[in-house]
Amino acid sequence: MRSLLLNSILAMGLLSGCSSAYKHLQPATADAACITQFRPQFRNTLYSTQVDVLKHHLSGLLFFKQMPDSSLRVVFANEMGFKFFDFEFTKDGGFVKHYMLPKMDKKAVVKTLRGDFELVLLRPDLAKAHVMQDSGYHYTVVPTEKGNNYYITDAACERLDRIEKSSKRKPVVKVWMEHYAAGVPDTINVRHQGFKFNISLQRVQK
Repeated sequence: MRSLLLNSILAMGLLSGCSSAYKHLQPATADAACITQFRPQFRNTLYSTQVDVLKHHLSGLLFFKQMPDSSLRVVFANEMGFKFFDFEFTKDGGFVKHYMLPKMDKKAVVKTLRGDFELVLLRPDLAKAHVMQDSGYHYTVVPTEKGNNYYITDAACERLDRIEKSSKRKPVVKVWMEHYAAGVPDTINVRHQGFKFNISLQRVQK
């Protein structure tokens, strides 16, 4: 009897561990494309930036620069001009690593940074997107290879609350972009949920 009770408790624990953080969401009738209004309109935009990657802490200035061919360069350097990374996001969704600090130039680190900035740029493929809801928010759900990206807004889609990149069960990255002015957020925060990999940006007004 005691063994049966123990097995039941373990089974309940396993089931709860496998439960999705999004299981409470219900279908909603809404336009998935409404989230495109929150796409940052970076031109020549500068941010004071803190990056924590595992044991590395970097601080400096991050520059978004719109190029003549409509690609976007993302360059992060310290105040003395020492470059940490230089990435290019092309108009057709491509990615080019122009430079990465050698001690951080690991495939996993570059892939993670690329994914984080792709969330910030907010250029999802909405072809298979749909909208879900809970009691307070709408979730524009964009399927990915390993889960979904959730773009979470108020019910009227007038305010972006946050973006969540998820596995099948739970969020693995959360992004907040707040205080938009002329289409550009004043603050951007990227937080990984399972390990130390965080990016904080505060806009520098020229």
